[in-house]
Amino acid sequence: MVSRDQNSLQMKRASGCTESKKSPSPSVIVIGGGFAGIAAANALHEASFQVVVLESRDRIGGRVHTNYSFGFPVDMGASWLHGVCEENPLAPLIGRLGLPLYRTSGDNSVLYDHDLESYALFDTDGKQVPPEVVTKVGEAFESILAETDKVRQENSEDMSILKAFLIVMERRPDLRQEGLAHNVLQWYLCRMEGWFAADADTISLKSWDQEELLPGGHGLMVRGYRPVINTLAKGLDIRLGHRVTKITRRYNGVKVTVEDGRIFVADAAVIAVPLGVMKAKHIEFEPKLPEWKEAAIADLGIGIENKVALHFDKIFWPNVEFLGVVAPSSYECSYFLNLHKATGHPVLVYMPSGRLALDIEKMSDQEAANFAFTQLKKILPDATEPIQYLVSHWATDINSLGSYSFDKVGKSHDLFERLRIPVDNLFFAGEATSMDYPGSVHGAYSTGLLAAEDCRMHVLERYGERNLFLAGEETASVSVPLQISRL
Repeated sequence: MVSRDQNSLQMKRASGCTESKKSPSPSVIVIGGGFAGIAAANALHEASFQVVVLESRDRIGGRVHTNYSFGFPVDMGASWLHGVCEENPLAPLIGRLGLPLYRTSGDNSVLYDHDLESYALFDTDGKQVPPEVVTKVGEAFESILAETDKVRQENSEDMSILKAFLIVMERRPDLRQEGLAHNVLQWYLCRMEGWFAADADTISLKSWDQEELLPGGHGLMVRGYRPVINTLAKGLDIRLGHRVTKITRRYNGVKVTVEDGRIFVADAAVIAVPLGVMKAKHIEFEPKLPEWKEAAIADLGIGIENKVALHFDKIFWPNVEFLGVVAPSSYECSYFLNLHKATGHPVLVYMPSGRLALDIEKMSDQEAANFAFTQLKKILPDATEPIQYLVSHWATDINSLGSYSFDKVGKSHDLFERLRIPVDNLFFAGEATSMDYPGSVHGAYSTGLLAAEDCRMHVLERYGERNLFLAGEETASVSVPLQISRL
């Protein structure tokens, strides 16, 4: 990773992507240093393109952020590999690096990223919910989800998944839950909202299950995602602290302006900035993007899920993967991931989503940590105060303005593909451009590779030398098994 303090040699090497006299070598500017941008830059660099990555933050990774403030890695953004299998495009890289994974779910878990094998749910009075109640309500939840498909088939117009839930329970009195069971059902709904980082009354019934779930379940990155992104970034020319404000596409290339007025030029650009930033129109396009592209940006949903990591000096909680607080509404429910079970470190991570996450972002970090600890005290009265805490702010972070994308009510799932489609010599990447794997790291990574290949073909066709740089491509890969365990 290259710091913003570039020496003259580095600047000279990157002259193909600046206002200096251009080299005859193909050049590309990658905007955004998250997984999609770094994946695209890595692929184009390997194909012998001159590549400069412009990243607004003082670090790479984007919404993948491994924090070491506690003295060990804690992912404050993405932390799972969704689909622990060789079909996952990230699997070969993670396998080669020898990074361990901790399995939190098998295929088709009702909790999406967790199995009901290692958990403890409590009511707001601190009484543990009997496991048989949790299991029974979980079966009812699965039945409700199955019944919503009938509602979907009966209605030509879209509706929210919450509205469909209510219709199902009106039709099927046997699936209704009362008292404690109702609260447990709300907790299941809370976890579903966490998967989409959005409230159930905003999630599309027609499209909520359109993403492709890879087999193998879900694995928590025990050492965090930073080793992966650092490996991909090795050898790249990355300019940190370079916030792009304008992108001008011309017949013979692109001109990119950053906040301090500096200008970069190249044959093409890969735009891999978060959907939230695109929605906020923090980047001006000249000429404007086509209406269909602007509509895709406007109509895709951007969800919010945050993390409040609490570091303790001793373990006082049960040896389970997650703790939960059940309540009369999903907004009041709570979820804690037990990192000690997976990594050996005494950390609980509170993970609010949707409106609750937004409300917590209005608090100071101290207030947010106190709020999370208050939720914990409801179920574990003897809990000791945390010695350290970390709080994410994905909704208000100017570099992200949201966590990840989801299907909004009344909007088509093909909006993800429309966002991906290139415009002249502008190529788009990121989790919000993946129809199959939206909201995931491997989705971002795969779209980065796809944008790089589209860009490579476009530029080399212009040069009339389609096969000129093929020698730089990787011709073989070694598959290394993923290390996954469940303690």
